[in-house]
Amino acid sequence: MELKDIENFKNKFNSDLFFNIDIKKFNWFNIGGKSKIFFKPKNLLELKEFLKLYNNRGKMFILGMGSNVLFRDKIYEGVIIKLSKNFSSLSKLKSDTLIAGSACSQKKLSEYALENGISGFEFMYCIPGSVGGGLQMNSGCFGAEFKDKLMSLQCIDTNGNIKIIPSNKIKFKYRKIELNEDLIFLSATFKGELSNKNKIKNLMQELTTKKNNSQPLKIKTGGSTFKNPIDQTTKKAWELIKESVPEDINFGDACISKKHSNFFVNKNNASFDEMNSLIDFVKKNVKDKTGINIDLEIKIIE
Repeated sequence: MELKDIENFKNKFNSDLFFNIDIKKFNWFNIGGKSKIFFKPKNLLELKEFLKLYNNRGKMFILGMGSNVLFRDKIYEGVIIKLSKNFSSLSKLKSDTLIAGSACSQKKLSEYALENGISGFEFMYCIPGSVGGGLQMNSGCFGAEFKDKLMSLQCIDTNGNIKIIPSNKIKFKYRKIELNEDLIFLSATFKGELSNKNKIKNLMQELTTKKNNSQPLKIKTGGSTFKNPIDQTTKKAWELIKESVPEDINFGDACISKKHSNFFVNKNNASFDEMNSLIDFVKKNVKDKTGINIDLEIKIIE
């Protein structure tokens, strides 16, 4: 990939643009090689100009908070774009309607909704990802999902064209949405319900307690590894794993959390191959023991 013009772009805009940067520190698993180009646009203009220049010449991945991605231990032959904090603004459009930038954390959006007496966002307080990642995954927990609150999303395609897509034009599925893959989400508009602040706060605390009691904290993990197989059984993925796989199984430093069997952990310095071997082993054993296929919720980035 020719990089001379990208180097010129970096100098022209004084951009936060780097070459051959270590990916490990940008994802929760703390696994991965290097990215040929890593770009953190300061604003929409800079992002737009870069996309026009890059002109789809190679791979591109938009990285949120890195909470559900697994990178290979090799060079990512393309550009990883991570939106800067300038893409994390929060504002109120109406008394019950909020706009959140894609780089904003779901937790902060939930807190902002609380401040404004808007309910419906309590579940987001428990999800360790960005709004953009939540949109991409149709994230959810405790019976609520992004699709329940989304009114529209604002995005830019890889040619630099800005678009607004209403939620009724989006096909939502369990832990995914069907949209063109060349879209970068910029912000989203959500609608909640006006409610009592104490009632909202109490629900947030209740959900947080449930999460902390069942999920591991402050470890190198990607969150839920597999989706719940909703069409094949009433059992959750963690239940299928627990009854099919030895709890103490490990591949090098890749192991399964003893607190939640759908959370896979890098206990020290696991490689991609070790984590991927654990994933394959669990998937095969669940299939062999239960006859059920479980699909990945985390994304493996090639």
